[in-house]
Amino acid sequence: MGILDVFKKDKKKKIANPGDPQSMNMLQKMAMKKLEKMNPQERESLMKKVMTPENIQKNKKDILATLEQMEKSGQMNSHQIFEAKKRLGLL
Repeated sequence: MGILDVFKKDKKKKIANPGDPQSMNMLQKMAMKKLEKMNPQERESLMKKVMTPENIQKNKKDILATLEQMEKSGQMNSHQIFEAKKRLGLL
């Protein structure tokens, strides 16, 4: 190990947990805090606006990848994944 090895970038990609604040960038952290501070009615109306069938189909690959990653990390079990897919219309 040489002196310049300290400055080399880590080539290994780490699988980040999307809900982990340590893996979020600044804008994501700000959005998360704003969402947490919203009252339940505001949050529900925002989710209805975002979770339209057009948006779900447009982002289908990302949603499925996130669900798969959540299953691998142990945040959700296979039954919960199935229910989420069913509710989102991704089956």
